[in-house]
Amino acid sequence: MEDLKQKAKEVRRGIIEAVYNGQSGHPGGSLSIADILTVLYFQEMNIDPQNPNWEDRDRFVLSKGHCSPALYATLANRGFFDVEELKTFRKIDSRLQGHPDKKHIPGVDMTSGSLGQGLSVANGMAIAGKLNNKTYRVYCILGDGEIEEGQIWEAAMTANKYHLDNLCVIVDNNSLQIDGKIEEVMSPYPIDEKFKSFGFEIIKIDGHNIEEIIKAFEVARNIKNKPTCIIASTIKGKGVSFMENQVGWHGKAPNEEQYNKAMEELR
Repeated sequence: MEDLKQKAKEVRRGIIEAVYNGQSGHPGGSLSIADILTVLYFQEMNIDPQNPNWEDRDRFVLSKGHCSPALYATLANRGFFDVEELKTFRKIDSRLQGHPDKKHIPGVDMTSGSLGQGLSVANGMAIAGKLNNKTYRVYCILGDGEIEEGQIWEAAMTANKYHLDNLCVIVDNNSLQIDGKIEEVMSPYPIDEKFKSFGFEIIKIDGHNIEEIIKAFEVARNIKNKPTCIIASTIKGKGVSFMENQVGWHGKAPNEEQYNKAMEELR
């Protein structure tokens, strides 16, 4: 457990490193999913950094693709590429673009960017797994602001229709989006009742409690004949005091002073 907590700190440091060096990016929503990604990549998912295209690997879709710093920092710390490469984030000729790029970055299973599309692709991966008699699982992180997109609910209907028990959706419920509080912009609440009405098994957790995250994935693996939705209550900017619950850090890079303060807090 302590190892995973330490890994999550390293992932958070990688997020800050990337966004600071790129002087562009989305630290708030990246920091809020750091614990979830840490558990996924360091414990839950069946993957091989030395063989990123392994046919039987578990799949991961970061539907809220603007939070790529979190995925990149996780992949780097898991050994898919060198951690030093995080410093090239969003720079000319770097493969670490603002959104994940499946074609060039090892470990990326979907090129994502436009919000609302990830669950549809995750459905396709899960359906393919069933058709091909594969045992891999598919994990998809959605932003709580992102689920205001109509395509998400079309995809939710599809996941239920095909009984995709090999699909696990995680909603990053940090309650903030670029324009403010999600309940004020276009409230998706009650999130749990909505996904439940679409046929999902619902699990609600503290998205920063490593033990709860582990347990949720364990429960999800044993759900049969329907997809699972884990609703993770999180804090935008988690781990960096001056970024926590501040909507202004949705898409802004720290200056040198802020960078040093953040990195010190994450030691």
